[in-house]
Amino acid sequence: MLALRDIRKAFGSTLAVEGLSLEVRAGEVFGLLGPNGAGKSPTIAIATGLLAPDAGSVDLLGLGSPTNPKVRVHLGLAPQEITLYGELTARENLQFLADLYGIDNAKARVDELLALVELDTRADERTAGFSGGMKRRLNLAAALVHDPKLVLLDEPTAGVDPQSRNRILELVRTLASRGKTIVYTTHYMEEAAKICDRIGIVDHGRMLDVGTVGELIARHGGNSTVTVERDGAEERVVTAAPVAEVARQFASGGVTGVRIDRADLESVFLALTGRSLRE
Repeated sequence: MLALRDIRKAFGSTLAVEGLSLEVRAGEVFGLLGPNGAGKSPTIAIATGLLAPDAGSVDLLGLGSPTNPKVRVHLGLAPQEITLYGELTARENLQFLADLYGIDNAKARVDELLALVELDTRADERTAGFSGGMKRRLNLAAALVHDPKLVLLDEPTAGVDPQSRNRILELVRTLASRGKTIVYTTHYMEEAAKICDRIGIVDHGRMLDVGTVGELIARHGGNSTVTVERDGAEERVVTAAPVAEVARQFASGGVTGVRIDRADLESVFLALTGRSLRE
């Protein structure tokens, strides 16, 4: 569906993307994770054809580079920055895009999308007065106006309340169930673990590893921590076999409580990218 091969991009003396390769399969939700400054934004820009790589190749649907408008029309982008006209209503925002794409029966398409993102009852209100969650949902609808096969969502839940975040995640899975291919970037590990079929972790412009959550945890998550409470005191044991360790602790007697902290996607992320703060 989307293939980036040995991509390199520099801005002056700063190398933003260095030999990055990834392949997104048709119909999957692919998560792209990385710290600030890891190279995610230029990678997304290159994948959407907004930026040309200095070296390497990008192929969308076997049609070639998305720098070609005839290829780029097959993808939709919901950027992190809200791209709506505040003085227009929700309906007018989508109608404007539909007219630009020359979509037949545009009104029906706009109505369909407004219903999908649950803004049909607010369709004729100016978007300047919308909440953050409403704007995010309309931003997603805007990326879908021309019915693209591949949709890139860049931090689509940034700055929204838990209810809106949950609804957006449900929308992503709904789109995937309808055959859309999704590339999803986020800083929320629990989101990626919940909705992504596979995840790629990027840092310093390179793809560090790709796999399912289970595969990444198995390769990089490390051991589990078993916390045992005995005689009012806690004892922690780091082990690769937590169930066996719990059985051993209970066999020795006097145990009043046990907690197992298993590795998760955040553990993998920190193991691969480090714990140092990023500006």
